[in-house]
Amino acid sequence: MTSDWSWLRADDWRGCVADPAVLPLRIRAHLEAENNRCADWFAEHAELLKTLEAELHGRIEPCEDSLHDLDGPWAYFTRYREGDDYGQCLRRPREGGDEVVILDVEHEAIGHDYFDEGDVEHSPDHRYLAWASDTTGDERYTLRVRDMHTDEDVLTVEDVFEVTWGTSDTLFFTRVNDELRASRVFRLTLGQEPDLIFEEHDPRFSVSIGTTLSGAYVLIESEMTDCNELLIVPTGSINAAPLVVEPRTAGLEYWIEHQQDRFVILTNADGAADYKLVEAPIESPGRQYWQEIEPCVEARPLLDVSALGDWLIILERHRALPQVRLVHRDGRERVLQFGEQAYALGVDAGLEFDADRFRITYTSPTTPDCIYEEVLETGVRTLVKQQRIPSGHDSSNYCCKRIWVESHDGIDIPVTVLHLRDTMLDGTAAALIYGYGAYGSSTPASFSSSVLSLVDRGMVYAIAHVRGGQELGRSWYESGRLQHKLNSFEDCYAIAQHLVQHGFAARGRLALQGGSAGGLLVAATTDMAVRRDPGLVAATVAEVPFVDVLSTMSDAELPLTPGEWSEWGNPIDDATVRQYMADYSPVDRVGHYAYPAMYTTAGISDPRVTWWEPARWVARLRESRSNEEPLLLSTNMESGHFGDTGRYGELAETARELAFILVATGQS
Repeated sequence: MTSDWSWLRADDWRGCVADPAVLPLRIRAHLEAENNRCADWFAEHAELLKTLEAELHGRIEPCEDSLHDLDGPWAYFTRYREGDDYGQCLRRPREGGDEVVILDVEHEAIGHDYFDEGDVEHSPDHRYLAWASDTTGDERYTLRVRDMHTDEDVLTVEDVFEVTWGTSDTLFFTRVNDELRASRVFRLTLGQEPDLIFEEHDPRFSVSIGTTLSGAYVLIESEMTDCNELLIVPTGSINAAPLVVEPRTAGLEYWIEHQQDRFVILTNADGAADYKLVEAPIESPGRQYWQEIEPCVEARPLLDVSALGDWLIILERHRALPQVRLVHRDGRERVLQFGEQAYALGVDAGLEFDADRFRITYTSPTTPDCIYEEVLETGVRTLVKQQRIPSGHDSSNYCCKRIWVESHDGIDIPVTVLHLRDTMLDGTAAALIYGYGAYGSSTPASFSSSVLSLVDRGMVYAIAHVRGGQELGRSWYESGRLQHKLNSFEDCYAIAQHLVQHGFAARGRLALQGGSAGGLLVAATTDMAVRRDPGLVAATVAEVPFVDVLSTMSDAELPLTPGEWSEWGNPIDDATVRQYMADYSPVDRVGHYAYPAMYTTAGISDPRVTWWEPARWVARLRESRSNEEPLLLSTNMESGHFGDTGRYGELAETARELAFILVATGQS
């Protein structure tokens, strides 16, 4: 009989997230014993770890400036000096002149084992800098406002989540509630006390804020997985009460962008599953005034829209690849496409609404980030920055391809595959499958310098674009959530089988890796593998994995649970949902099987995936499994969901994951 291990959750878990020092001794002793076991295993592979850390370090540009972001009379940028983890924020006059450090993040991080730089935004008049920092990992930030004329902080506000400026002396910030959900919006005029202007009482919704690129509106969004509601505050009437654009309606999603005399709205209204664009007058933004300007096209989802002057920059996806479409108000348009079989794109509209150009970041598994600047009217495109790999990188040494794998129900799943050109695909190679597959979040086919440490040793790397993401449109997401969640795991399992059957990898030399909801993906896929094809998978790396699905979704007091019911289902009210979850929840599926080597991570200050989920999973595995492969749990006793911080801070953990994969697949 497998033990429950429920005691690994502290009664005062919120207090432990805020201050890991108050973790009960019994729980601390258990986690530290696991950490010691983990340390002993890695000590046996110290030379490999040292080599891997050196490789990772050698791929980071030691001294680097970002591109300059122009805004009014100033150009803003960041700089990393040799050895910097966090760097500096600087500005200089737009037309040239002396540069000034406006925030030395490297200095601010001194003395903190954990330091996360939150929002950093300058005021519209360029006098003040709002900057936030989290030194525990619980995602409660300290907000400071710095007078850039005197280089002194003139205001400090504790317990802040997000920040945005409205006018030059008024900013807005959010706070989380006792359940660690962002639920309250405050307006703060410098020299006055903050005012609560909005509070979300529905525990399914969380709140975020921002300001339109035009600077004309502050946006307040209350959202859950498949429904949201937007409120606006005109910056010309900064003390006005927030105005609802369109009241929340079950299943309705919409996001707005301001362009001169209209709002441009990305929405799924009226059955537009893959989203459409509508416009509305700024005086009457509600749904009854929406007029379609870009129709919904099935399986070509619209992902985002930015407005620059008379142009709309539309990011969309076609056949699981991103593309950018530029549309002028006079009807002109053009599509920006790229030639590789798999790649990722990012759009940066900059800081100025009236700019005549924008930036595109292009990357692929073989190509480090390339930033282009494109002139809107002429289409002239210029490469303005390219990521450099100091230790060397030749893209021509690698092969990247897009393959399609048939899943259990006949649906073809896109997979991005990377390997050295001289790696023989004869069924002898080791391989790593990486995936996520949840919340409609598509996994980009982008460059990863750390993956090179595997591929350069002859491993094959595969990105699994499973259902639950949105690579092939909204239907791709819908078919991997709620009562269709098993499709995500079946897709990943089918990919593992395909790689072996078609010579990409050897059976017993496959590794799976994913984090958070991706940790659930690889954990549930591992469960399938040990039951259906023991020995297929050699290793599983699960980073802060969401593996105790049934228990977590049955606890409405946990930070994310109510808002997650629309993603996973509500087992409290529905017995069918409860049984469906029990049929895939990894903690509840642990049995007397021969599990592969497994490496799992957790963080005490993590409010997203609480530490006891991975701890409980590993404890049950250790108690029930029928073999003795390495089973490691590494809990960061001082940080949260995102682990160590800084450019170099995370290298040790990445090296451990790489080492574990290499050793477990026989590639070291």
